[in-house]
Amino acid sequence: MPITVWPVPAPQDGETMSNAMSVRLVHNLTHPSDLVVDLTVGPQLARAVIATHRRSHLHAARQVGWGREAATLIVTGWPVDDTTSPVEFFARCRASLVAGGCVAVLLPHGDVIAPVDIVIAAKRAGLPYLQHIVAADRPPLRGQQAQLDIHTDVLILTRSATDTGGTHG
Repeated sequence: MPITVWPVPAPQDGETMSNAMSVRLVHNLTHPSDLVVDLTVGPQLARAVIATHRRSHLHAARQVGWGREAATLIVTGWPVDDTTSPVEFFARCRASLVAGGCVAVLLPHGDVIAPVDIVIAAKRAGLPYLQHIVAADRPPLRGQQAQLDIHTDVLILTRSATDTGGTHG
């Protein structure tokens, strides 16, 4: 499992991510004018989308559906406040992504089982695992051994760039 460390602040209580995390996600996983679906709690992703000239189905996505146009990036917290199973949720994500698009799943750090369960459910829905990002308040200093203060795990799942839209089982 490739792991990358992003030195970004922890989210405020009740929110999915910090402003710095949202900017990193948008800059690293999209290009200008790409569509982003925001399923997070808090205004951070909306701010990053606007500042970087992307387009978005902002918070209304939860209430009115994700639209007919496929997105390049879907960002969600975990667990999802939804009545569907994780496999059904990820199947909906897959159907809403362009080929090569990504789903970023943000979850509080500490539950060692949740990332594995998410990766398994996503794979069953046809979204293979791409990368694991850990967000830490304090970056490690070169030459010094220090414990990272990890607060968020981000799992990046992707719809294959060669995916033609068929269903997966």
